[in-house]
Amino acid sequence: MPVYPVAPLFATRCPSRGCWCRDRVPRYPSDLSDGQWKVLEPLARAVMKELVIAAGRPMAHDLRAMVDAIAYVTRNGIEWRAMPADFPPWDSVYAFYQRWNARGLPQGLVTRLRDGLRRHQGRKAGPTGCIIDSQIVKCADTVGRATSGYHGGKKITGRGRHLIVDTEGWLLALAVTAASASDKAGARLAAARLIALLATLKIMWADTGYNGGPLRDWMRETAGITLEIVARTSPHAFQVLKRRWVVERTFGWLMRYRRLARDYERTIHHHEAMIYWATVFIMTKRLTRYETRQPQPPRWGGERTRPAQQAALPTGS
Repeated sequence: MPVYPVAPLFATRCPSRGCWCRDRVPRYPSDLSDGQWKVLEPLARAVMKELVIAAGRPMAHDLRAMVDAIAYVTRNGIEWRAMPADFPPWDSVYAFYQRWNARGLPQGLVTRLRDGLRRHQGRKAGPTGCIIDSQIVKCADTVGRATSGYHGGKKITGRGRHLIVDTEGWLLALAVTAASASDKAGARLAAARLIALLATLKIMWADTGYNGGPLRDWMRETAGITLEIVARTSPHAFQVLKRRWVVERTFGWLMRYRRLARDYERTIHHHEAMIYWATVFIMTKRLTRYETRQPQPPRWGGERTRPAQQAALPTGS
């Protein structure tokens, strides 16, 4: 008995022989819904049009099937060769993933989705405040020693993710380093990428791992950003720290994607791309929710109406 349904006889619209990507039906939890694809498709095609290097043969496979295949790998943490049969061939998906990552497709999508989310949240496109933090993740045996290291504090051999997010938790910039690299070195690398993207930032919140005069002076002189350290008042008690909880929530969002729960990527660039793609899917779901949300009446200050039963009673009762 076949595991996947047999393709219909008319499923010949994809030029690639034996591929049914243009006739596939979304069936996995990681697949984008029609509403989400309606939000993401125009942004993806606009970014791809800007990043195209030279006009050539158009892509044979369906763009939505390609994006759903990347979402399947990112969310479920499978190998590329274990791609289900109703997606395009795994080598075609991987070639699309590798080619457009090199051109900056997921980074461009994150920028456009972030602008749309901030607009719906009543904020300007350019943030003035940001939060930075790092996370150490274990590496699989596919990761070479040249790009991984040992973290003495957490006793982990792996890589470090250094994320900079805005005050809503949306990704601004990131840098992936060996776990042996310090937080301050990762902060400089991530901030250097951030400077080239945004010029509106004025303040950055961080934990005590980023404390120090050299980093603070470098941030102020190079990027014009004031570094503010948010320290714990009680090291052995749970606390919701000012601003720092926002980036911790972003790490929680990312850890729902199993490909990021452990580092399987051979190169740092592919690991960064996985983070960007996971962020794209998170932002797409949230932006779709905002754009399809029905306007709600105000909870306070609105016009009061009496219940129907009370209105039906005589005035003197």
